[in-house]
Amino acid sequence: MSNAKNFDEVVSTNFIDDFVKEDMAPGGRTEGMQVHTRFPPEPNGYLHVGHAKAIYIDFGTAERFGGVCNLRMDDTNPTKEDVEYVDAIKEDIHWLGYDWGDGFFYASDYFEDMYKGAEELIEKGLAYVCELSQDEMREMRGDLTTPARSPYRDRPKEESLDLFRRMRAGEFEDGKMTLRAKIDLASGNFNMRDPVIYRINHTPHHRTGDKWCIYPMYDYAHPFEDALEHITHSLCSLEFEDHRPFYNWVVENVTLPSKPRQIEFARLGINYTVMSKRKLRALVEGGYVDGWDDPRMPTLCGLRRRGYTPRSIRNFSERNGVSKVNSTVEFGFLEHCLREDLDQNAKRVMGVLHPVKLVITNYPEGESERLAVENNPHRPEDGMREVTFSRTLWVEAEDFLTGPAPKYKRLYPGGPECRLKGAYLIKCVGYEADENGNVTEIHAEYDPQSRGGDPADGRKVKGATLHWVDAETAFTAQVRLYDNLFSVENPEEGDFLDYLSEASLQVLEGCKLESGLKDAKPGESFQFMRQGYFCVDSKDSKPGALVFNRSVKLKDSFKPVK
Repeated sequence: MSNAKNFDEVVSTNFIDDFVKEDMAPGGRTEGMQVHTRFPPEPNGYLHVGHAKAIYIDFGTAERFGGVCNLRMDDTNPTKEDVEYVDAIKEDIHWLGYDWGDGFFYASDYFEDMYKGAEELIEKGLAYVCELSQDEMREMRGDLTTPARSPYRDRPKEESLDLFRRMRAGEFEDGKMTLRAKIDLASGNFNMRDPVIYRINHTPHHRTGDKWCIYPMYDYAHPFEDALEHITHSLCSLEFEDHRPFYNWVVENVTLPSKPRQIEFARLGINYTVMSKRKLRALVEGGYVDGWDDPRMPTLCGLRRRGYTPRSIRNFSERNGVSKVNSTVEFGFLEHCLREDLDQNAKRVMGVLHPVKLVITNYPEGESERLAVENNPHRPEDGMREVTFSRTLWVEAEDFLTGPAPKYKRLYPGGPECRLKGAYLIKCVGYEADENGNVTEIHAEYDPQSRGGDPADGRKVKGATLHWVDAETAFTAQVRLYDNLFSVENPEEGDFLDYLSEASLQVLEGCKLESGLKDAKPGESFQFMRQGYFCVDSKDSKPGALVFNRSVKLKDSFKPVK
């Protein structure tokens, strides 16, 4: 992390930076303190790309100001939380390149402190035990012109304290009672109309087991956790803006060691996907996808398996900026950020996804040669690699037609000379087909003087440059072509399961790849020339049976605003 000697040296990149500088300035709210933020996910699912923006803001703000950022698991709801999600969250944050040092905590670390704070509120006459059911509470919450009601609001504090302690002791069943803050039943902000701060839940907790049968609500737990960790700036998504008055109320009315400031920013939305954990869980549990790490999912583990890089996601988060207005970003921009990164860093290789045999009829039988091909034109330090070339090759089926077609500049009998990438110039002279008319073999002749793909005599080549692999050394792999999981831009409108796209996954068997890819490692990325960017699947690949996932197409239709 950087260490800013003074906050004037930090160049503000957004309104949050401005608030931090204001607080840290001489006479400011947190003058002389170290900037301290936190990222508080609930461990009830896997992180998605929307969380990456929050991670970038929480960790990035601390980093710019030479501060620290805690990672805190918000495990106040035991119903759907699990250690599996805790481990996955930690892995994803480390993968993005952030670290929390010694600042790793759980909300459950503070359950006893929260309980004591609740007793303090009762003793101050600022909380009471309420016996309304959820339905009754909903009926009595009032509207903009009618105050909420509770027949238990004036319950003596001694009685509330006794009942609250018996709630903790497990005397009452789920839903029988709640503890509510006593604030303002007529408030225009419904979050201040005596919100529930504790509820009974006899579900065992993944860390505390059966020790607790009452659990704090997040709105009550959140300011507690921040204050106990001495968080200076609690950065939250925009839906917590209306909850800030209650956050401040807790900080002001409970004895706490510090007074953090909550600041809200807009969440990230992306078209052609959903990012609600509930909906993502439904996709997984319903078997619509291959787990949380399915490459079509917007989860970080899914994007990682698809071939997205930490740099691409961090760039995406940074370029989207920080604002106070919710917006939806094009999925194409996320792809653009990945394509930029892989263009600079991925090795170029050749892979034929729909192979058909090409025989160079005038190439000597039984012979082969090695050709040097550049790995990446942007990285000369990666040097050259060798590929083998022989009489029999594999080429793409779409690179051949049995007869001419308008503007078609690839192979057909009597057609123009074409380049074989890094090899020779060839000209199609014929083909063979089976009884159904399916082409089984293309015949061509090569120019022995054109090694490297460029004619030595200055001839103009009208045909296209084609990729290929040597049939003598190529190996066979499965390739998976991924696309948007949903067929509409906004699957949130209506039942999102109705919009699942049948074209989101196409599995290709029998693809032919360069022999050098046999040793490719899980997660390693390559550009398949003319095809797109692909990575080795980290889950289903096995030695001798590799699976490649298409991360993103080559064509970039996204036009970034200048």
